[in-house]
Amino acid sequence: MNMNKGKLIGIGVGPGDPELLTVKAVKTLESVPVICAPKSSEKKPSVALSIVQGILDGRSDEYITLEPLFPMIEDKKALESYWAGAAQLITMELDEGRDVSFITLGDPSIYSTFSYVARIIGERGYTVEMIPGINSFTGCAASAGITLGEKDEIILVVPKVDQRLEGLLEHADTAVIMKTSRHSQMLEEIINKDPRDKKVLSVQNCGMDDEEIFDGFARNGKYLSTTIVKFNDRRDH
Repeated sequence: MNMNKGKLIGIGVGPGDPELLTVKAVKTLESVPVICAPKSSEKKPSVALSIVQGILDGRSDEYITLEPLFPMIEDKKALESYWAGAAQLITMELDEGRDVSFITLGDPSIYSTFSYVARIIGERGYTVEMIPGINSFTGCAASAGITLGEKDEIILVVPKVDQRLEGLLEHADTAVIMKTSRHSQMLEEIINKDPRDKKVLSVQNCGMDDEEIFDGFARNGKYLSTTIVKFNDRRDH
């Protein structure tokens, strides 16, 4: 790849609190010439962009903002066209020699839309880097004041509620289930089948002004909902 080309940098901006950004993320955001902040709807601002806006507002130089649309849909073919469109916008900047920071909630290596775009751009021969961020479930655990794993305990992390969860639970000492509010009843049924004593808590909008932490399952439909189940039965592994 031509040395004059820019590089793509995936930046994890954490779960919501701007103070949870890493020093490396802040330094990059203070100087990178292009910020890519995908949003799920034309009518809704990018949550990731709102987290870093204070840093960007403090810059004295000009920077470019790209806001490609990444709608929350299941249609893989349609999604692929959105990813390709975003990759095209980014490569136009890279070809001009400008680095592009793609900001993403949590960490870019965990269930992030960054991975789809990074794959396309990496396959075209551009340099792709990642700056890790605090992921949502460790942020949730910190907010709730609990530990996720001790000694040789197994932590299970699943991206959403589905039937695969049931077969995995018996091996877990702690289960972290993301995006739980839409399938709260199914989750409750699956968890209640496990005979062990357990503590269930949910965190919504972790690290944001309207963060909520409560015992039990999330039922109000908020997208950024994570449920943590700690099984109290200390078994020998």
